Amino acid sequence: MSAQMIAWLLLAGLGSVLIGAALTRWIGRPWFNARRRSVAEQAMRQFPLQREQLEAKFFDLARSSGKPRGLKWLDCDWLREVTYARASDTGLLTAFVAVNLRFEAIAGGDMEGITHVDTLREAAAVFHFEKGRWKTSGRALFNMNPSEAMVRLAGQFEPVA
Repeated sequence: MSAQMIAWLLLAGLGSVLIGAALTRWIGRPWFNARRRSVAEQAMRQFPLQREQLEAKFFDLARSSGKPRGLKWLDCDWLREVTYARASDTGLLTAFVAVNLRFEAIAGGDMEGITHVDTLREAAAVFHFEKGRWKTSGRALFNMNPSEAMVRLAGQFEPVA
């Protein structure tokens, strides 16, 4: 095989790779976005069906976290507001759920004797959709509802309609 023929074959191979990459980008991106939307829609349909179990799991994990320091979790009133968002960096689908929390000071702790400990606290409970399931770590964003969480975390999360 001559050097000229090898050069033409290499050039044809390189051209095929470039055309394949362009087609993948042209066709692949819309397909990826459509797939991502489909998964998000499915996840958002699942959330209300699993919500009661997720709420119980959240409360158990939050109560055992030791946060906020010096306080014991008494009650978590679940509200209707749910805001779905996607993490800007990882694409992780997240649900922020409105809650009202009640605490009491732990006897002998730093918060004992503080008058506002028993004040009802607004928060957003955080849930993530990973590997086809909703999960929680018991994390709460205190002093904000889900809409406010979206405003405060605007650079980190994008709303999902």
